[in-house]
Amino acid sequence: MQISPELKQRIQLVLIVALLVSGTRLAFVLYQRHESAIEQAKKQAPPLNPDYYVIPKKLYPYDLKSAHQLTEEPVWVKVGYGYTLYPYDSARHHVDFSKEAGKLLPLEKLQIKDVIVEVAPQSPGERQVMAVFEKDGKSYAFFIGSIKEDNYKFYSDDMLFIQDPHELYKHWPAEVWEAIDKHQVKPGMSELQTDFAIGLGIPESTGQPGNRTVNYPNGGNPLSITYRDDKAAEIKPGPTS
Repeated sequence: MQISPELKQRIQLVLIVALLVSGTRLAFVLYQRHESAIEQAKKQAPPLNPDYYVIPKKLYPYDLKSAHQLTEEPVWVKVGYGYTLYPYDSARHHVDFSKEAGKLLPLEKLQIKDVIVEVAPQSPGERQVMAVFEKDGKSYAFFIGSIKEDNYKFYSDDMLFIQDPHELYKHWPAEVWEAIDKHQVKPGMSELQTDFAIGLGIPESTGQPGNRTVNYPNGGNPLSITYRDDKAAEIKPGPTS
């Protein structure tokens, strides 16, 4: 049977329309599957931690004059119970290295009065850069750097916040900040929040940050805290040194 040119053209049009329809449907199905996969991935992926986006300002001191910027605004201690204090005689401008006067407390707010250079008997061959502040009517000093052969090395940017941590981490819930300010640890707090609350922690040999056990001297009241998914899951008395 011979097909007329007109019928042949109609058949070709029907086939083209069918292909377009099936192609469109295939594209739509693939698009739906793609969107479904994205939504599923969003549900499975852990939420981004806002803490990762907090970038504290730094002063980058390079000599004694630039280090005096620390006297212009209050500062806050990053690692509590990690830095030793020494008595400071303001009249004689002298640090007494013969006896310790305690440790800087977790997130302790300080108003540094001066930055000085002293020779410490325990560090022969170099001079120490010391930050001086007052507390309860007495003056104290602590190390923030050193000088060796006229080369300065500063640690203050790693030791001190120059911005209020309450503002830097204002996304934390009010109850978390209340616990931190009282130097307490509550279940569900992260390692960073716990560090802010009770200071220096010593991890046990196994586990990664957020999934491990950390022992905190806590100023003589030791705690042992086990974290799971970066949340304090077990809080108990820690080992005594």
